[in-house]
Amino acid sequence: MYSFNPLVDSFDALSDNEVEQKIIDLQRKYFQTSNPGLQDQITTILEMYKEEARSRRAKAFAQQSQNNGEDGLDNLIKVS
Repeated sequence: MYSFNPLVDSFDALSDNEVEQKIIDLQRKYFQTSNPGLQDQITTILEMYKEEARSRRAKAFAQQSQNNGEDGLDNLIKVS
């Protein structure tokens, strides 16, 4: 899914909280530097972490909906 980046390990070993903390840390580091090249690298890695966080939230929401017996709009639309 992601292009190879030697600065980023697999996300599998990280908890959701660790991913969120890494996003905060990368954002802080982005604004601490004035080097455009470094900011570009941080932006690339930051987007990888943000996408991982979005993916995990979507997966958790889908799992929660499934556990609650919800099937999207099926429960909202009544056809008689």
